[in-house]
Amino acid sequence: MIKLMLVDDHAVLRDGLRNILEMEDDIEVVGEAVSGDDALLKIPTCQPDVVLMDINMPQKNGIEVTGILKKQFPAMKILVLTMHSHDEYFMAAIREGADGYLLKDAPSDQVVEAVRTVARGESVIHPSMTKKLLNFHQQQEQAKDTALTEREREVLQCLVEGLSNKEIADRLYISDKTVKIHVSKIFKKFEVKSRSQVVIYAVQNQLVPLNPPNGA
Repeated sequence: MIKLMLVDDHAVLRDGLRNILEMEDDIEVVGEAVSGDDALLKIPTCQPDVVLMDINMPQKNGIEVTGILKKQFPAMKILVLTMHSHDEYFMAAIREGADGYLLKDAPSDQVVEAVRTVARGESVIHPSMTKKLLNFHQQQEQAKDTALTEREREVLQCLVEGLSNKEIADRLYISDKTVKIHVSKIFKKFEVKSRSQVVIYAVQNQLVPLNPPNGA
């Protein structure tokens, strides 16, 4: 069972999301918060697996709260659900450790599946934001691909394509455990905290082809 916390200052939206999510057998809404400070007060008690986080809220915004939560509870998954499609919000949320970024125009079934995806330890990015990401080539620091082994570069390519650990294992003919080890090493070498940050770093520094050979 996935324990989920709703953080949004709009009561109607929270009610709608709760009704949708509680229809799923594997998701339980364990709490709601109406502001950033309210979330920081309630989350330690509720201990959710996934937080569905708005950005614009009274007191601390969702990006600030995401950064604080990721430091306090690194294993907790944060899925940002917002109306903002601006690059600066997207990049800021990912930098603070958000595991996913969806826009509020996403279909309800996509939101439900995104909750399951981040709960599994994978990342979710709204299609329109993925396009922005793939067109974002700002070079902020020297690329670290020379620190990667050949196998790690193969795993990195798979991460950029959005493959799950099982799919990576099947493609590279290695075990799920070996995939987790490679992913962990990549996180450490890139000094990042989530798959979304790995993808952003790889694309920013042009470490992988933007159009994979298999067309994925």
